Amino acid sequence: MKILVVGSGGREHTMVWKLAQSPRKPILYCAPGNAGIASLATCVSIKADDISKLKEFVIQEQIDVTVVGPEAPLALGIVDEFRKGRLRVFGPTRNAARVEASKTFSKEVMAQAKIRTAQARSFNKATEALAYLEQHGVPVVIKADGLAQGKGVIIATTREQATQAIQDCMEKAVFGPAGQQILIEEFLDGEELTIMAFTDGTTIVPMPPAQDHKRVGDRDTGLNTGGMGAYCPAPLGTNALRDQVVREVLQPMVDAMARIGSPFQGVLYAGLMIVNGIPYVLEFNARMGDPETQVVLPLLKTDLLDVIEAVIDHRLEQLPVEWSGEAAVCVVMTSGGYPGAYQQGKVITGLPTTSTASSSSVVFHAGTAQRDKEIVTAGGRVLGVLGL
Repeated sequence: MKILVVGSGGREHTMVWKLAQSPRKPILYCAPGNAGIASLATCVSIKADDISKLKEFVIQEQIDVTVVGPEAPLALGIVDEFRKGRLRVFGPTRNAARVEASKTFSKEVMAQAKIRTAQARSFNKATEALAYLEQHGVPVVIKADGLAQGKGVIIATTREQATQAIQDCMEKAVFGPAGQQILIEEFLDGEELTIMAFTDGTTIVPMPPAQDHKRVGDRDTGLNTGGMGAYCPAPLGTNALRDQVVREVLQPMVDAMARIGSPFQGVLYAGLMIVNGIPYVLEFNARMGDPETQVVLPLLKTDLLDVIEAVIDHRLEQLPVEWSGEAAVCVVMTSGGYPGAYQQGKVITGLPTTSTASSSSVVFHAGTAQRDKEIVTAGGRVLGVLGL
């Protein structure tokens, strides 16, 4: 059986690593992959958002299942395109992926489904956003409506910060088209929690709760990033709270998406703020989180390939999914300067030479590349070190 994983980050390295442990011994490919993934799969130099070339490769190589890691190809409609060609693919359609690709759309569906979330207003003119800010004050959260690689959220505690964030998004276009529309959202004071779930559009299988830390600096300081580290299970996510999130957040969202004609298949990620024990949705993502994947998937006892196929075939209800009772922590190592400007091509030394499934520590690669016989940095987030 041939599997293609689309993507090049730590999340995709974790997926490939987990799939390599399948008793079904699949032949693994990754596009484009990275230097770490290359030890487990054949890396193919096709960009994750080059859907036509990916489709061509899948047909040519007779790939049995394609697993999509990042959000960009999902938002571009890779699943729709593959399904047109009767190709088996894991992930939501373009319309379903709007739960992440448009925060405004996501808020509208949450309102229909009566899911608790922070109050927010959407704006496509900076003047109107600034006028609203004058009336409502701070703290507020400014969010780019579209995809911004996890960096399009600014928590503004002063009016100056909020004004700057609005101008950066809408006038300076620091997030490109993603920031041409923004949300100004109420600031919720609580503790963040991530609960992801496999879903085939009807049945939901929640994963153990994780907590990721997005600020670049120690002690939760500095700019937001795609994620600097995570651990699982998070003590905040008790069994009772997880059941409540399934009942009041995940199931209503999956049901609402089916009702509007965009059934959601794949992984639904709920980014939550727990305020006095009550879960509020900060965001939905249409795929697994990074670095949450690195601490959640290692705890999965059921064959990941079986889960993926059960989701694709709408038979998740029939598959018992088991998790280990272990705990996992992942710390992300980044290039100097990230999430701002950083240099690439720095040689990485001290990497482990082998990494087995039974190992209690694994180094997952993200922004790495092979240069001659050396492994060098090729991104902002470079490595994720997992401890079990």
